[in-house]
Amino acid sequence: MRIGIYGGTFSPPHKGHVAAAKAFMEQMWLDLLYIIPTGIPPHKSADVVVTPLERLAMCERAFSTLEGVIISDMELRREGKSYTADTLRELHSRCEDGSRLFLLMGTDMLLTLDSWYQPEEIFRLSYPVYMRREGSDPILDARIVKQIENLKNRYGKVVRRIVGDALPISSTMVRRAISEGKSIDGLVPTAVAQYIRDHKLYV
Repeated sequence: MRIGIYGGTFSPPHKGHVAAAKAFMEQMWLDLLYIIPTGIPPHKSADVVVTPLERLAMCERAFSTLEGVIISDMELRREGKSYTADTLRELHSRCEDGSRLFLLMGTDMLLTLDSWYQPEEIFRLSYPVYMRREGSDPILDARIVKQIENLKNRYGKVVRRIVGDALPISSTMVRRAISEGKSIDGLVPTAVAQYIRDHKLYV
């Protein structure tokens, strides 16, 4: 089995997240993809605007059209901060022998990966891949190339890239639009927009 892991706060999940998940599944030939909303992010403050269960419910609606996707609450159930290494250990313990785990991340995560909690475990248990949301930039391009080479030398695996059309959408952009009373119909899946309206989130 080829199993993907796509984690994040998803507050809220938007069309960029869905496009990334689809490209991840197609280009890594995944049999399954776990979407895992973060419980307490190690590098971010807790979201006091919406509850973890509301983020989980939005993910269920956002990714419902993709076959082979599993929305998991494993990090929401776990006490304390949500560390990727712990999540990978839990998933690895469930997998059949010979299964491979692929971990999707963005550019910012790639560039700080070696400073994460137990990065050696992340590379031991998974094959990290990344996808860029931002456009090409010579300085950033050079940083990415250097980081991939450093990670290969340190952990013995090449971080591969998922190629896709970057959607200039962020959760921050969606939340800002809501707070300003603007429509978010073009930014998030229809079911997510309806859930946000029904529950009066981010206002």
